[in-house]
Amino acid sequence: RKKLPVLTKLEVECDRLEQVEEAVKAGADVIMFDNMSVADMTKAVAMIGGRAKTEASGGIRFETIRPIAETGVDYISTSKITQSAPAVDIGLDEA
Repeated sequence: RKKLPVLTKLEVECDRLEQVEEAVKAGADVIMFDNMSVADMTKAVAMIGGRAKTEASGGIRFETIRPIAETGVDYISTSKITQSAPAVDIGLDEA
C-alpha cells in the first residue's frame, strides 16, 4: 500500500471469511467476494461494517442477483451478460 500512488484504490479478492477479516485489517478500499455463498456474503458485509466497498463476483447468475443484492454489497459484477451475447461479424471492406 505504501508503494501505491495516493489516488490508487486497493482491491482484495477473498473467497473465505478469514481473508475478509485480513483485508479489512490491511485497509483495503474494496473487498471482492469471489464465489462466496449468499450467507457468507451477508456475514462479510456485516464484518466490514462500511470500512470498505464490497463487490460480489464469480458464479453470478440472473436468478441470484436479487439475493446477492440483498446482502448489502455495493457492487455486483458478472460476465454473464457478455458471455451470452451473440457475436456480430462487421466488415469494413467494400462489397
